[in-house]
Amino acid sequence: MSVTPSGSGPGGGQVSGGAGSSRGEASESATPSGSQASESVALGGGQPLGRFLAKAAAVTAGLTAAGAVFGLVRDQTIAHLFGAGHDSDAFLIAWTVPEMASTLLIEDAMALLMVPAFSHALARRAAGRSALTRREARAQDPVRLLVGATLPRLVVLLAAVASVLVVAAPAVVAVLAPGLPDPALAVECTRLTALTVLSFGIAGYFSAALRAHRSFLSPAAIYVSYNVGIIGTMVALHTLWGVRAAAAGVAVGGFLMVLVQLPAFVRNVGFGPPRAKKTAPRSQRDRDRPTLIAFGVIAPVIFFAVFRQSQVLVERFLAASLPPGAISHLNYAQKVAQMPMVLSLMICTVTFPVVAQAMAGGEREKARRRVEQDLALASLAVLMGTALVIGYAPQIIQVLFERGAFTHEDTLATASVMRVYGLGLLGHCLVGALSRPFFSTARPTWFPAFAMGAGLLVNIVAGAFAVGWWGTYGIAAANAAGISTTAVLLLTGLGSRIIAIQVRRVAVSIGRLGVAAVAAAATGWIAGPKIPDPMLSAALGCLLVPAMFGATGMAIRALEVTALPGQISQLTQRFRNVR
Repeated sequence: MSVTPSGSGPGGGQVSGGAGSSRGEASESATPSGSQASESVALGGGQPLGRFLAKAAAVTAGLTAAGAVFGLVRDQTIAHLFGAGHDSDAFLIAWTVPEMASTLLIEDAMALLMVPAFSHALARRAAGRSALTRREARAQDPVRLLVGATLPRLVVLLAAVASVLVVAAPAVVAVLAPGLPDPALAVECTRLTALTVLSFGIAGYFSAALRAHRSFLSPAAIYVSYNVGIIGTMVALHTLWGVRAAAAGVAVGGFLMVLVQLPAFVRNVGFGPPRAKKTAPRSQRDRDRPTLIAFGVIAPVIFFAVFRQSQVLVERFLAASLPPGAISHLNYAQKVAQMPMVLSLMICTVTFPVVAQAMAGGEREKARRRVEQDLALASLAVLMGTALVIGYAPQIIQVLFERGAFTHEDTLATASVMRVYGLGLLGHCLVGALSRPFFSTARPTWFPAFAMGAGLLVNIVAGAFAVGWWGTYGIAAANAAGISTTAVLLLTGLGSRIIAIQVRRVAVSIGRLGVAAVAAAATGWIAGPKIPDPMLSAALGCLLVPAMFGATGMAIRALEVTALPGQISQLTQRFRNVR
């Protein structure tokens, strides 16, 4: 099933929400600003925006869940083959490079920069296409000009950075983990994972372009292909290469992320304008052709993404001096704990192009409603997941990882750390949801970078103080404190700077959901150990925690909980109507 709106053509995907279509059909931005009509405007083939978003969210949810499942299988395979010791620590140090690259080039910087850039290009295409012939429209297509001006230079830059990382791998490992006893294995793994700088950059560029064109199927499938590549390579080569097979799998998975999106990118976007005779002076051609985004526009996004991902660098830097296995315990705990956050943000991923196009079209009231709805739904999902993660941490880790080289002692250590990480899941979710509106304008603001920098400073100071007293627990607690600081700053700053959301009402709503989460987590914490079988206990927890969360939410009249049955019914009906 494709979620690309009908009417897509080669080299210029279907445009909606302020961009129009290749036939000059009415666009979303043609409706009066802030009107309810803009919420139900048809996309190209007559599909209302609400129904399209329901369908896109369902597809994204399914593939996101599949990617998360394969991610768990990947982590289970690593734990089974390499346990939690020197080899796994060496690989995880090398994995820092693709984790940083993923944040910069897929999740944050590339998406936050290029989705608005493509949205504005689509809007310019719609505004200027009516008076042009088909050939002129293709030659002057702002989308193709943007691709032609940015993608080749991006590939060259990323290839150069990857080459430098391969050569400088010993220095990279020395900076990331100065306390590592034997860095040689980590250096070898880092040289393999450095290749993801190139593959992730291309994959992130493709994802941003396709999402701006409202094509979500291929971008949502990238982590399925990524994890399949890692798992397959590990299983095939671990007896020959040891943990190096995991690093090679990361490189293979990165290039699969590009390949899975390539057909859709060629079909919807294209690789640049056709060659044309140079009928205009060079100076005029240069003015008409988009260039790489100016440093003043890129820098706020880059600094925000770097500061955000630097939390992982801080954790591994501090944990490198702890006993072997500390880095692995932190990694397994964080990967499982963040699953509710990843799933909760899928709706924001789908609606980010809608917010960007609404801002481009001056429809700020529509953008405000969309952002407030996203915050409510994301907070509801992540807090319910947080309650389950905290309440049933030992059972979850035991079911997922306790086999092979992963011992029961590793389970207890990882579960305890995961409960501490759970305290920061709401902050992680809010940072992901709130940062998108800040970067939906034509010129990104520096405020998210400053907020993220403040949170990182809290993380560094608290972590440096706490690691000596509480070890991995102190590192996880510092992470939660830092990201929560950033979330508070972004929430209070959004209403006064970008979109006039009602901050007090949103904060009260999240607070009530937090009370429901505390009650549900406490119930799970008490009930979990009473059933000896961990799988049965965790399975029953998946029923008990949501039930307690819902009952508490209804009792304290949390609006998101009381309105949830109606929203689910409406979403189900919308999806049935477009199947």
